[in-house]
Amino acid sequence: MPVAFDDVSDPLQPLVELPGVRAAADAARDALAEVHRHKANRRGWPTTAAEAAIRAARASASADGGSVDLPAEGPVEDPVLAGALRVGQALDGDSLKIMVGVWNKAPLQAIARLHLLAAADLVDDDNERLGRPQQGRGIGERLSLLADVVVTSSAPAPVVAAVVHGEILALRPFGSADGVVARGASRLVAVASGLDPHNLGVPEVTWMRFGEKYRADAAGFASGSAEAVGAWVISCCNAFEAGAREAKSIADAVGG
Repeated sequence: MPVAFDDVSDPLQPLVELPGVRAAADAARDALAEVHRHKANRRGWPTTAAEAAIRAARASASADGGSVDLPAEGPVEDPVLAGALRVGQALDGDSLKIMVGVWNKAPLQAIARLHLLAAADLVDDDNERLGRPQQGRGIGERLSLLADVVVTSSAPAPVVAAVVHGEILALRPFGSADGVVARGASRLVAVASGLDPHNLGVPEVTWMRFGEKYRADAAGFASGSAEAVGAWVISCCNAFEAGAREAKSIADAVGG
């Protein structure tokens, strides 16, 4: 992982003590809790969650240079957007329950599934590459370490989500659709941890709108400096908080 804390049992806990991290994580948690209490989300959350999934998919595709345009009819032609929409479908409704169950038991299997969905139209005639991390660069070992950390850490959920997101971006384990996979995995952490149980937030909109900062912060995380890792975690927490505002706008439009 970018920052190694070899002498502690929970390697994410030192991140929580970095300046500003705990406050940002608390703000993200409170914002998402508040939007879950919105009238429209008390019983009508499946409708708002479905809209959130579409917005998240379009924004996630755009963050990787894909299209945001959904055709009035017929299949989606842009392969990045098509993959992001498949990931969104897997993280919505009954499919989400299945993915959360897989994530809680075997995070690496869930990540592989996200890649299979995200990259189905990006891998040229070689389906054996779907869901299979590349060999070399210690990718397998680092993914295994990440999986161990996410199932054992007691760090706040926004911090765990930020580390999962940042590590997949830094590692680029598949060589295709890694950004869509990273953002999908971040959403899975948010749901599985109870941070965003109905998957209402849309942090992807922030990552799309501020793409240059997003990429710079991700590069900082990959550098391994404690200051840069802390800045990445805070940035992700801020995106979750902004994503809750996006969720509120969806709920307001639905009414109730």
